[in-house]
Amino acid sequence: MTLATTFATTFASNRLPSLAWLCLITLAAIFNPVAFAQKPAATPTPSHPASTVAKQPPLVPITTFLAILEPNARLSEASIAKVIANWRDDYAPILLEMLGFIASSYTESLVMEQLMKVSQVATRDPNEIYQWVWAKNLTPHPAYAEFKARLYEPIDPRFRAYFDKNPKTSIRLDEIRWGGVRRDGIPPLKNPKMISAGEATYLGDQDIIFGVAIDGDVRAYPKRILAWHEMFKDRIAGREINGVYCTLCGSMILYDTTVKGVQHELGTSGFLYRSNKLMYDHATESMWSTLNGAPVVGPLVGKGIVLPSLFVVTSTWGEWKKRHPGTRVLSLDTGHDRDYSEGNAYRAYFATDQLMFGVPKLDNRLRNKAEVLALRFNEAATSQLAISADFLNQNPVYQDQLGKTAFVVFTDASGANRVYESKGHRFGSYDRDSSAKDASGGLWKVEEANLRGPKGETLKRLSAHRAFWFGWFSAHPTTRLIK
Repeated sequence: MTLATTFATTFASNRLPSLAWLCLITLAAIFNPVAFAQKPAATPTPSHPASTVAKQPPLVPITTFLAILEPNARLSEASIAKVIANWRDDYAPILLEMLGFIASSYTESLVMEQLMKVSQVATRDPNEIYQWVWAKNLTPHPAYAEFKARLYEPIDPRFRAYFDKNPKTSIRLDEIRWGGVRRDGIPPLKNPKMISAGEATYLGDQDIIFGVAIDGDVRAYPKRILAWHEMFKDRIAGREINGVYCTLCGSMILYDTTVKGVQHELGTSGFLYRSNKLMYDHATESMWSTLNGAPVVGPLVGKGIVLPSLFVVTSTWGEWKKRHPGTRVLSLDTGHDRDYSEGNAYRAYFATDQLMFGVPKLDNRLRNKAEVLALRFNEAATSQLAISADFLNQNPVYQDQLGKTAFVVFTDASGANRVYESKGHRFGSYDRDSSAKDASGGLWKVEEANLRGPKGETLKRLSAHRAFWFGWFSAHPTTRLIK
């Protein structure tokens, strides 16, 4: 099965253009030589006798790679032959991205055979060849960004902006993979309709929701709806808030989108980095990391912009509405035609431990999709911690320190985790509902925003979110793990 077929099956509600259509439009781009004109690579001045300098084969222009997509079999085969004859390992990411778009099945087999030969991978699985690519410190083709722009432009002309003019980047471009949809092809919910808890008869008590409580504004966003949209943009307690749910890596993160007085309007880029969705902003079309809330490709890279993350809880509908009977919750009336029944979206993906998109490295201390509570505090940005959700469920009071911040995690009867600063307080018990006792027997009230102590003192809630272990580890391979 080709990658394009896999994508089309997974995102059935957002059908992809046919390969023939893609190839025809790409063919038009191929015959615009001005757009692909390249200066010949400069010849380095040898520091020792020329006889001892290994000669690099001549650089193959991007036009030749794109000609591999040609429906004309003779031109397509001649183009891949030229690439093979002048092989450099940094051509591998280019050929990998072309799989699924090549019109000739014979040419595609030639491409795959070359990739298997140079990588010494025994299977025809592109994800395994990507592993080989990512393990190497390759020097990208000087026109690699332009290649990506030209390859994906026929799918959605807006994709060009991400890669145009060799953009600034803080991540490897060959790790940015197309997710199989156009920009905002998984449509975000903007200021969605909310209803009262009593009106939400479509929800069962065991349905998973993402609970938000900011300055008394309490809302629930069911996973069964967000799995189809992956992002909501809402005004909560007077603040512009984005909730970003990455189905592939199991993370739901809440961001305040205003930084230094600038409100960043975000959307779904259509691309992934290490199996985690990349956002984009409407103003500059930079791409942003979902897990870190910072720009990673485009004009905003290096500007010191990081979205403030807020606390959100993954709980059950029954537990949330018991705690917050006045909560509002998403209506099924989203303006989109989707089957919002519990567990319908991504059912096959969630049912196994297999990944849809490969990542550079996995860690077998937990299953790939085992849930962890992920912590990364702004004051300790270089330190990360993952705590197994199963471990927390068995240890409803857990205390630790990350950077200079001491904290306590309380896990309620539904398995929901809430993290608070502890500031030297030690806690001995928690009723898994609304009360905890410290080591001296003092009774504390467990609230959404704070822990409230017996003498009126408060300990503030800290930002944390759930994630699949593989996704968090891929983004933060030096993370500490508690299991």
